[in-house]
Amino acid sequence: MISIKNLNKYYGDTQVLKNISIDIKKGEIFAIVGHSGAGKSTLMRCINGLEDYSDGSLQVNGKEIKELGKEELRAFRKNIGMIFQHFSLIQRKTVFENVALPMQLWGYTKAEITKKVKELLALVGLDEKLDSYPNELSGGQKQRVAIARALTLDPDVLLSDEATSALDPNTTTSILNLLKEINDKLNITIVLVTHEMEVVKQIAQRALLLEHGNIIGFDDTEELFLKPDEQMKHFLGETEVVPNEGVNIKIYFPKDNVFQSFITKMARELDMDFDIVWGKLEEINTHIVGNMVINIKDEQKNSVINYLKVHDIVWEVL
Repeated sequence: MISIKNLNKYYGDTQVLKNISIDIKKGEIFAIVGHSGAGKSTLMRCINGLEDYSDGSLQVNGKEIKELGKEELRAFRKNIGMIFQHFSLIQRKTVFENVALPMQLWGYTKAEITKKVKELLALVGLDEKLDSYPNELSGGQKQRVAIARALTLDPDVLLSDEATSALDPNTTTSILNLLKEINDKLNITIVLVTHEMEVVKQIAQRALLLEHGNIIGFDDTEELFLKPDEQMKHFLGETEVVPNEGVNIKIYFPKDNVFQSFITKMARELDMDFDIVWGKLEEINTHIVGNMVINIKDEQKNSVINYLKVHDIVWEVL
């Protein structure tokens, strides 16, 4: 669907994207994550052809973006829907007119426009607001209008540029649930550009982490949070403080493995006590994943490790 290989981007002498190589599969929800200045929005603009890239390859549906002529690029962008942080609605136009605008610009008939707009407003839950104006809508409703507008031309890809950053947590969740529904119903590829880790956890199947134009993480979302490396821990601002004495073992718990019951069971069956010194649970795409650090005595190490191996638990000694 989207294939990026050895992509570099410069602004003058400043390199803002450094040897980016990723693939984005058709029909998946993919997140490009990073703090301000990481290069994530630049990468998104390269994907939709709004930015040139210096070298490397960026293909969407087998088409190399930098090789497209003016008319080819215009046709290409028809297949890329965009939603933005601040909605970008035209205040003097109604909800219906805002959603209809892309189809009007492409010369669709009035009947085609009316049918499509009504279908999309029903999909985003705003079929009763078609005659309202943007200043009569809440922030969440405005974003739903923007999503409907982005879908009018039946795009293959929907790009979301910090689309939930201006919304409160409850509204953010409702918008993310809507994007999941759209992904399920239309099998549309969704690429989210965000700095919000909670957005990634709720919706993204895979994620790319950028820092100063470099890839510091690229994996299934659950794996990124379940077993973060040092760069990922730094990115998340996490520190693990563990005792200097004894043996510290980190235990990883994949999807829906309830770690508390396992730890209790292990303590009972081995007839030993140990300290839980650090741990967390994350809800990733409706699954609970987590990890925990336990501290045991030196003489308990072999028994605990053998037990973990028998029960096929992922672990490491810190």
